[in-house]
Amino acid sequence: MSNGFGKSRTPAYARPPKGYPLGTNIYFRVCSKIVIPILKALTKRDWRGTENLPKSGAVIVACNHMSYADPLVFAHYLYANGRAPRFLGKESVFRVPVIGRIVSGAGQIPVHRESDRATEAVDHALNVLSLGHCLGIYPEGTLTRDPELWPMVAKIGLARLALKSRVPVIPFAQWGDQNLLPRYGKRVTLWKRTKVTIVAGPPVDLSEWFEKADDHDAQVAATQKVMQAITTLLEEIRGESAPAVIFDPHTSELPRVGKFTAEKPAKARNRK
Repeated sequence: MSNGFGKSRTPAYARPPKGYPLGTNIYFRVCSKIVIPILKALTKRDWRGTENLPKSGAVIVACNHMSYADPLVFAHYLYANGRAPRFLGKESVFRVPVIGRIVSGAGQIPVHRESDRATEAVDHALNVLSLGHCLGIYPEGTLTRDPELWPMVAKIGLARLALKSRVPVIPFAQWGDQNLLPRYGKRVTLWKRTKVTIVAGPPVDLSEWFEKADDHDAQVAATQKVMQAITTLLEEIRGESAPAVIFDPHTSELPRVGKFTAEKPAKARNRK
């Protein structure tokens, strides 16, 4: 295998975690020397709940998704607190020159969204967890379509992984980096340091569904419980309540994945 994994034929996401932060490798170490100083210069960090992040052992960390900057600021939080994460990310990123090699070498996992190959990522992710890695997931599968940037109805991939692996699931909420880089925006705010808040909550107890790992209704219920924990954390950060009815991309006219325009008619932002 030669797609960015160096001389070894073993994908970086298929190797046991080593070093400190746990799971680091040469790609993480080099990129951290470049990216972290930039993030420190551009952001003011409000990090909370670090005691909820296990220092070792397999764990799933799940967060809301609002901006292309999300993975960078979230990975910074995790890396600074002892874990070098493996994220599930859209496959197209892995084909971008240079960037694709970096994310592959850092052990990130490609997802062929909305295709018959999407389940491949689940198999890879389960292997990552069996090796003891920290696996990062954005359960919504794409940037939220909610007009006020609240979490929307998520996909059930997170539940499949959590119920099959039975590893701890830590809910996270992040807020502020949408001001650093707006949803689908390309211009980074450089003229001021943007406050970015990231909060980790206690593990979400999904044990009532462990014996129903392949049951769709159980997967939906488990997903909803994790997303509710994420939304509650975000409510605390924002100091306001989320809408009573959650935005559902399955019943919206907006595209399920990829960029969309804010000028879509109001009916496209359907709330069930």
